[in-house]
Amino acid sequence: MLATARLQLQHLPAHLTRASWPGQLTILEEALSHLDALDARWQETRAQLPEGAGPGSAAYVDALDEHNAECWSYLDDWACHGRVVLDIQAAARRAPSRPKRPQIPALTSRRSGHGGRGR
Repeated sequence: MLATARLQLQHLPAHLTRASWPGQLTILEEALSHLDALDARWQETRAQLPEGAGPGSAAYVDALDEHNAECWSYLDDWACHGRVVLDIQAAARRAPSRPKRPQIPALTSRRSGHGGRGR
């Protein structure tokens, strides 16, 4: 989704864009990267919890609270800047479409229209 928005932004005419969009995409990309790292760390933390420390146990809840606290600022980045993905998509839809390949004229028949050949 972010890669698509970045690509769309590169091809949009300047009059349809906002100067803040590239920076907002960067913030979202960095936040996603941090969230991915925190998720990997959470998976490791869960695997290292003592046996019987499943959901609802004090050890699990404490570890989850810590994980969630580390994630909030990056989730807040998404809450504040995530709309830019939709804004870029909307601008891409408003942009004049360009043909994807050159227009090829219609081919005309080589037949003379007199019926069969060689008569």
